[in-house]
Amino acid sequence: MTSTTQQETHEEKQYPRFRTMARIEHFILMVSFTILAITGLPQKYALENWAEWMINAMGGIELTRIIHRWSAILLVVGSIYHLFTSAYRLFVKHERMRIMLRKQDLFDLIQTVKYNLGLAENPPKMTKFNFGEKIEYWAVVWGTAIMIITGFVLWNPIASTVFLPGQFIPAAKAAHGGEALLAVLSILVWHMYNVHIKHFNPSIFTGKLPHSQMEEEHALELERLEQGGEPWPGLALPVRRRRQRIFFAVSVVVGSLLLVGLIWAFTFEQTAIETIPRVTREVFVPLSTPSP
Repeated sequence: MTSTTQQETHEEKQYPRFRTMARIEHFILMVSFTILAITGLPQKYALENWAEWMINAMGGIELTRIIHRWSAILLVVGSIYHLFTSAYRLFVKHERMRIMLRKQDLFDLIQTVKYNLGLAENPPKMTKFNFGEKIEYWAVVWGTAIMIITGFVLWNPIASTVFLPGQFIPAAKAAHGGEALLAVLSILVWHMYNVHIKHFNPSIFTGKLPHSQMEEEHALELERLEQGGEPWPGLALPVRRRRQRIFFAVSVVVGSLLLVGLIWAFTFEQTAIETIPRVTREVFVPLSTPSP
């Protein structure tokens, strides 16, 4: 076998990247975010011709709002699911939070800029999550939190003004629309380029990443895996079982409270879901007499 053939075979080797739970979370986020963007941006720019066309194509403003709110529910459910799976990995399996930003990420960023400008010979060797992926992840966390909080205020304006000044309603509307636009632009420019244009990254769908992409973006993780390291190192099984019992008991209690809270939040007020039906009335206008 020639060296070229050996290299091609080596590059075709796949390495574990994402577990099933993470891929489910991404699917929920992808679907909910896409629908929210399609139904939300036309409402933000409702006076534009393209926005009016999109709203009419979706069945009118009432149906557009209902679809938007149901997609928001899916986003909230997906976010809670992510919190529970993250807590499971942290408490039960005792995994390190490798998505956390650290000082080395700053050095990797500087080294990457130098390499792209031709000022450094080699790019940095990075871990399972490089600095770009970490920044994008925490941007999603921050943006989702803003969208959920401001969305709740807009969904329940009467209840919100019991605890907050009335100025928070237009402020929430401005923050909700601005963050939505920023999120869409970020996905179209940053995310689409890195995972679809620069090279197609299939790992979020297949759970695995080819050797060539691992070597380019996650060289340290590649070295660790090739040395026999576990993809997701955690605690020994006997300890894990005890922690699982505690986690599931707490999860039932916390999950039940969250479910009650969500049902209340989604049904407390109907003003944001149900639009007042159109009513046509005859208006009496008295005839004006010309002035002398």
